[in-house]
Amino acid sequence: MSLVDTFQDLVAQVPDLVQPLVIAAAAAVPFIEGEGAAVIGIIGGIPPVIAAVAAIVGNFVCVAVLVLLTARTRSAVVTHARARRLTAAGGGDIVETSPAEPAGERTTARRAKFQRALERYGVPGVSLLGPLLLPTQFTATMLAGAGVRTARILFWQGLAIVGWTTVLTFLVGGAMYAVH
Repeated sequence: MSLVDTFQDLVAQVPDLVQPLVIAAAAAVPFIEGEGAAVIGIIGGIPPVIAAVAAIVGNFVCVAVLVLLTARTRSAVVTHARARRLTAAGGGDIVETSPAEPAGERTTARRAKFQRALERYGVPGVSLLGPLLLPTQFTATMLAGAGVRTARILFWQGLAIVGWTTVLTFLVGGAMYAVH
């Protein structure tokens, strides 16, 4: 019995209705993501379309939650910092000052590298090419932290998740079909 057969037997022990939920949960894990979860599902014997849809939904829901949380956190921090600057400027008088740099002007090498990529390729390029280097969860959170509009992040990340998951689903689904 091969490793694939053993894995398919293991997956077969999970009720059919629960299998897509397991795939969706796996897709929420960084470095597994939609494409990895779809591959796991296909190898496990789940029909490719079901595995892909479950993986896309699981990955996108996780990314959406992270983006929304990061955007709200960033908004709260920026509002708080602005309020502190306004009150500190004149002992309670409202005096608008220019926005301050983020706390601790030292940036890590990765953040600087991300910022250069964002400036060079924009949100579409970072979102579509990002999965080659970083999980979508990390890329999306960094975009939200940089102040990119939430709807823009979710659109491009959704497109990347659907695209990469679909490509891998076709490749692995075709390979599994050819083998069996």
